[in-house]
Amino acid sequence: QVQLVESGGGLVQAGGSLRLSCAASGRTFSSYAMGWFRQAPGKEREFVAAISSGGAVRKYADSVKGRFTISRGNAQNTVYLQMVSLKPEDTAVYYCNAATDIAALASGNAYWGQGTQVTVSS
Repeated sequence: QVQLVESGGGLVQAGGSLRLSCAASGRTFSSYAMGWFRQAPGKEREFVAAISSGGAVRKYADSVKGRFTISRGNAQNTVYLQMVSLKPEDTAVYYCNAATDIAALASGNAYWGQGTQVTVSS
């Protein structure tokens, strides 16, 4: 069982930056791949970024490549999403999740946090 709590969301102007954090409970955090997804109003939840358990593999949605960076601190049981050059279309609720591997992050076998709101004004 893994419990996830996101933080760091807020209101920012276009071109600004935010860093999201996701704190995980449990002693097996380092064995899980971690991901970030987002859901905008009226849209389906979409993949944003993922990182393997050891941090060697990182994947990004095309829409955020070059602007978002996912990282993890296994000693802190935390995964981060650094977001720069934010755009109004990045506005969404951002969720972190955990699964046994990156491929499983989008499956029904992942653990999910409650989400944090990110709003980018134009």
